[in-house]
Amino acid sequence: MSTTKGPRRDPVGRYLSTNAREWRSGSRDGQMAVLAALMLLTGAMFIVSLQWYWIMPVAMFIVPLIVGGMLLQWRLHAALTVIVLFAATVSALVYSVDTGFNSSRPASAAALYIAAGILLYSSSRNRSGLPAALGEAMLMELRDRLQAQGAVPPLPDGWVSESAMESAGSAKFAGDFLVANLSKDEKYLEMVLVDVCGKGVAAGTQSLQLAGALGGLIGSLPPLGLFAAGNDYLMRQSWDEGFATAVHVLVNLETGGYEVLNAGHPPAMHWKRDQKEWVVSGARGLALGIIDRPEFHGTSGVIEPGEALMFYTDGVVETRTLDLTVGVEWLRGAAAIAISQEMAGAPRRILDQTEPGEDDRAVLILHRLPA
Repeated sequence: MSTTKGPRRDPVGRYLSTNAREWRSGSRDGQMAVLAALMLLTGAMFIVSLQWYWIMPVAMFIVPLIVGGMLLQWRLHAALTVIVLFAATVSALVYSVDTGFNSSRPASAAALYIAAGILLYSSSRNRSGLPAALGEAMLMELRDRLQAQGAVPPLPDGWVSESAMESAGSAKFAGDFLVANLSKDEKYLEMVLVDVCGKGVAAGTQSLQLAGALGGLIGSLPPLGLFAAGNDYLMRQSWDEGFATAVHVLVNLETGGYEVLNAGHPPAMHWKRDQKEWVVSGARGLALGIIDRPEFHGTSGVIEPGEALMFYTDGVVETRTLDLTVGVEWLRGAAAIAISQEMAGAPRRILDQTEPGEDDRAVLILHRLPA
């Protein structure tokens, strides 16, 4: 008796899985497999339309055109369009000869030709050279990889980090991002919260590029060197709004000592357990990407057990009717209320007290648990 298990017992599933991987890789074999499947579908629709036109009228031939626009590159999509339009035209003519002229069929055929032209034009404007579905999948994978790079790694006992972010307009790409690194001996935690100037898709794509650049350097350069490298990178870009604000923190997780550098970013805050309030950091500096050699003035301190550091972007404290100074004072009170219950979930509760606007919003809190 055969004991073969797994893919060998499912050749159809193995074939489909292989072709799906080929398509996701963007290879020509994967594209040709999709084209062959859509041509078979068109042929089946053509046969059914010749026999039972009322089941498969001309308008139904839009289906393979739409699927082809999503899954095929432009040249293959154009070849499929020619085949589909030919099949639809022949089917309509044959049915007209058999049953007589009907004004609705030319109208349906015209609508199909117009839709095909629109889909082809849209496909030809895709600058990535990839079909729409594959291009979006690859872009989302890139975003997920960079966001995973910026996630705060699991911290040693006694430390908790929590963040909350919301992009303007609920878009999947935001100009705010976090880059973090924990040293191999788990003694030092380094984090950079960045807000790229701009809104919408432009800020989202620029933040992806800058996140990749900083993510490859964090942990390898000292804080001032990291800011200098980020500043040089932005100065080399040709972006319309080529600057970004950032706040950098380096924490000794054994002692609680920390250093903060600020590059045009809203000031960090330190929750003082004895004072029962958030104290604003004095670290200041010019935003990255404005001049060649900006100066940064940092501050230092110690996070005692039961205390915390908070970082946030200007979307939390600035609106059209609220300037930065007033917004920071508001946040001090709002954050004190948010942690009055407990520190867990505080970033989300803080964002819930803000109004969605035209800017991205992010809050990060690093908490040292009570002894």
